[in-house]
Amino acid sequence: MEYMGNMSGEPESLARILCCECGIAIEPNPANMCVGCLRTRVDITEGIPKQATIHFCKGCERYLKPPMEWVSCVLESRELLGLCLAKLKGLNKVKLIDAGFVWTEPHSKRIKVKLTVQGEALTNVFLQQVFVVEFTVASQMCDACHRTEAKDYWKCKVQVRQRSENKKTFFYLEQLILKHKAHENTLSIKPIHEGIDFFYATEAHARKMVDFLQAVLPVKTTSSKKLISHDIHSNTYNYKMTYSVEIVPLSKDSLVCLPKKLSHQLAGMSQLCLVARVTNAVHLIDPCSAQIAEVSGNVFWRSQFAAIANPKQLIQYTVMECEPILSHQQQVFPGQGPISNKHTLADVWVVRSSELGINNDTIHTRSHLGHLLKPGDTVLGYCLVDSNVNNSDFDNLKAEKVPDVVLVSKYYGDRTVRKHQREWKLRHLHDDVKSTNTDYMDFLDDLECDPAYRQNVNIYRKNVSLPPVEEVDEDDRPRISLQEMLEDLVLEDAEMEEVGNGDMDDDE
Repeated sequence: MEYMGNMSGEPESLARILCCECGIAIEPNPANMCVGCLRTRVDITEGIPKQATIHFCKGCERYLKPPMEWVSCVLESRELLGLCLAKLKGLNKVKLIDAGFVWTEPHSKRIKVKLTVQGEALTNVFLQQVFVVEFTVASQMCDACHRTEAKDYWKCKVQVRQRSENKKTFFYLEQLILKHKAHENTLSIKPIHEGIDFFYATEAHARKMVDFLQAVLPVKTTSSKKLISHDIHSNTYNYKMTYSVEIVPLSKDSLVCLPKKLSHQLAGMSQLCLVARVTNAVHLIDPCSAQIAEVSGNVFWRSQFAAIANPKQLIQYTVMECEPILSHQQQVFPGQGPISNKHTLADVWVVRSSELGINNDTIHTRSHLGHLLKPGDTVLGYCLVDSNVNNSDFDNLKAEKVPDVVLVSKYYGDRTVRKHQREWKLRHLHDDVKSTNTDYMDFLDDLECDPAYRQNVNIYRKNVSLPPVEEVDEDDRPRISLQEMLEDLVLEDAEMEEVGNGDMDDDE
């Protein structure tokens, strides 16, 4: 504490007087007392508490700002300093000159703030004093964390559904959610047979999730609300909102038959085509001409078309002969759209693998897999000769426009062997994904075969020892390089079953 002098602006006298209490020589002042004696009689910080309590939520790491607001503050930050000063009630009676933190142990649950204040002790006598206020950090769970721990309190629900036989698009959506952390604000996640439910405490968080789904996949959204309670005195209503999000019922490698009108809109593309992949649009490719097209979500839901064959119906064929079609030898196709640069047209003669050596009648077809196939390879395809398709657009096709076999992808060997040779894994929102799920294993194969398809997927390296160099098979099966894998964080003392971290699947 020190004496601030006469603040009235009058010129100071060079004469000195004796303090009326202790008798030491001081400069004249209205109190005729030195600073030490004046401090024993007057305390300008008398109405300011020297100890206080602030509340901290361990779940979300936020501090309580009275009366009901919770704010995020870093230790020794300006926001935390303002929160501490707001807890001091008598601070408005003096003039705050300076404030700062005094270092304390981060785990001591104590925060010390050093204050410098100035106040009027007597008439025209101003004093400046420095003191320390100690704040005790008390634990208190906020309302949001309390509702999260309850796990049965929610105000808004997002129902994600995909009504199709193949769920590869749904597994792709799960990886997008994990990569972009779109599930951070969920109270709980509940998987069901045809999809998954996300529960939220506020409608804003649910709407943010719906906007994310609309941005990454072609979806159709509907909403509804249910009245829970009504206060007639304040005229307030309590609703529970539900958003229903339906994903496009198509997956990679599905065979579709486009409506005739839609095929004309896609630059005369053939009605019979394959789904190359499903992202924010449906990417199609004509296996007989390698013409590609994109169908946006709005166009799809206006002119819906279903899959006439799914990957579960694929049949193994053996390639007997493959003749690539050079660019100057290609026939003029009816479509006028862009041609894929990643595929090569070829005339392929195949025999069903189960009838190899029994029935030597080869089947001719034209395929976009000329850059992958060679005689002796095994390829997966749809047999349209023996299939029973219940689709009006397919029934209206002319017989000469329907090939006997539609080749889809090259077969790289037994799925079980490929599963054990994988050096990578994925995270999941829940532990309901089984490694024996056929759709999930097909999704992993698609990630290996298509580099563009796995750009939006976080792939983690397994913590296993690599096989010796001499034991590695020099085959042509696709692999994911180590540069594309992320290091996985393994915590031995903490469980990895929380919604925010996701569950791990070792595929073992």
